[in-house]
Amino acid sequence: MSITRRRALLGAAMSITLLAAGCGGSDEGDKGGTAAAGVSEADVKAALETGGELTVWAWDSTIAPVAADFQAKYPKVKVKVVNAGTNKDEYIALQNAVQAGSGVPDVVQLEYYALPQFALAKSVADLTAFGAGSLQSTFTPGTWNSVRSGTGVYGLPIDSGPMALFYNKEVFDKHGIAVPTTWEEFAAAGDKLHKADPKAYITADSGEAGFTTSMIWQAGGKPYTVNGTDVKVDFGDAGSQKFATLWQQMLDQKLLSPVVSWTDEWFKGLGDGTIASLVIGAWMPTNLENGAAAAKGKWRVAPMPQWEAGGKASSENGGSSLAITEASTKKALSYAFLKYIAVEDGAQARTDKGAFPATTAQLNADAFKNKEFPYFGGQKVNEVLAESASQVVTGWTYLPFQVYANNIYGDTVGKAYIGQGKLPDGLKAWQDASIKYGQEQGFTVK
Repeated sequence: MSITRRRALLGAAMSITLLAAGCGGSDEGDKGGTAAAGVSEADVKAALETGGELTVWAWDSTIAPVAADFQAKYPKVKVKVVNAGTNKDEYIALQNAVQAGSGVPDVVQLEYYALPQFALAKSVADLTAFGAGSLQSTFTPGTWNSVRSGTGVYGLPIDSGPMALFYNKEVFDKHGIAVPTTWEEFAAAGDKLHKADPKAYITADSGEAGFTTSMIWQAGGKPYTVNGTDVKVDFGDAGSQKFATLWQQMLDQKLLSPVVSWTDEWFKGLGDGTIASLVIGAWMPTNLENGAAAAKGKWRVAPMPQWEAGGKASSENGGSSLAITEASTKKALSYAFLKYIAVEDGAQARTDKGAFPATTAQLNADAFKNKEFPYFGGQKVNEVLAESASQVVTGWTYLPFQVYANNIYGDTVGKAYIGQGKLPDGLKAWQDASIKYGQEQGFTVK
């Protein structure tokens, strides 16, 4: 998943009804065209031998070079990688192409939170016909769960974002702050730091949907329950309220930097120590190295603070899949490309290029875990991150209209970050607005 996407505010108010109305397409000329028919490995091999051209929409910078490797291995196949925009821009473009019935790519990069929306609308193909179900043990539980809906598998994971605490050791040591192991300790550390240096903050958070849901996820919250088109949205659950209560305390005490993430000011704060830590996905190291180069050697990585002392729980923050569009006439060939990228040689190649893997083989490899990061003072950062990947809380579900829900986050929960209400009230407003939208789209929502 690209650096740009990871920092983007989530958006794109897309209509399930419109998506569903435009799905479908011809499957002539490809043995894997009919999802329900079942496709053998021989069919996929035959598609590679026959060749053809695939159009892939992806913003991740590692996809194009790995696609070039794929072409070198299978010279009869041509892969055209198109950056149709990151995040919401690509999703809107895909929606428009599906509605128009033309210009739909064969393969598309979709983040885990967005995949259910396109799967429900039948805009992407169920990969169980290709034997994708047999790949479950290949991936971490969190990422595998994120590409499944009901009995279907609608994409293959290509990266992940298990969360960890990235912190500036120099700042912590200067102020005698121990690395927090619980969220209460984290809040106390924030208070101690800000009192010692009013210009310094334990972290920055100006309000972001992905971070909020990841925190609730780690706390064991399950605000979304989905069974086909029957949906429940309830931010009154214990996990959601744990986050809202503690984070509101930090907002009230002005312990969170209001600097907007991914801005020049944000990177400056990470570089000069005025933003002393981040709780964020495992894809962050390269971003720190590139964006806050002045702090080389000062940062370290530790496990995500826990809601209960002694706990070992984490959650995902970011990550994406590759899916095959239902409109593609080259599904068997597309599946060969997906397997190459997600499971075969491409998985290692992308890991080598800095993508954080979703595959257990790459995560457990000694070379991966033992890699020393000069930026982090020689720490073997991947040991911490791989452990986090194994501790992702199970059972999390996104809404089948999560793209829209995230788009309205700023108008609901986001108000608490600018002093217009409290987080519990913001979550209730987010809940109510999400329910209203879902009902308007034809879902049974309560």
